[in-house]
Amino acid sequence: MEADISKLLPGQIMTVEWRGKPVWIVHRTPAMLAALKQAEPHLADPGSTRPQQPDYAANECRSIKPEIMVAVGICTHLGCSPTEKFRPGAAQGMPADWPGGFFCPCHGSQFDLAGRVFKNMPAPTNLEIPSHTYLADTRLLIGEDGKSA
Repeated sequence: MEADISKLLPGQIMTVEWRGKPVWIVHRTPAMLAALKQAEPHLADPGSTRPQQPDYAANECRSIKPEIMVAVGICTHLGCSPTEKFRPGAAQGMPADWPGGFFCPCHGSQFDLAGRVFKNMPAPTNLEIPSHTYLADTRLLIGEDGKSA
């Protein structure tokens, strides 16, 4: 699945379909990237040690490029679709200390802006990061990582 991200502005999200699943592509702002550190003490698996992402995305940002997040938009609890709650604080009905991220309204699971699940949530693991590679600065190929011949 190829995705053109040339019109995706900082702070925006786009959804594409890959293998029948919604895949989110988020262009994170510097403030969104800073919020990743703020969330870490509250996360169940901040280091993403469980195998939910390719090795090249096993980092704080869970991405190849820090500003671009690619994640399967399906909650790891029961397969619901979380919603974006990018604004920090209580502005979107979230707790006052909310750093920004995703909220699954079905059972209350919360994920940060790297798709890492907060502690004591119904979702057992972080969101899945699919294999992907950049064909160009503004073109992504989802489903392949460019390693195969």
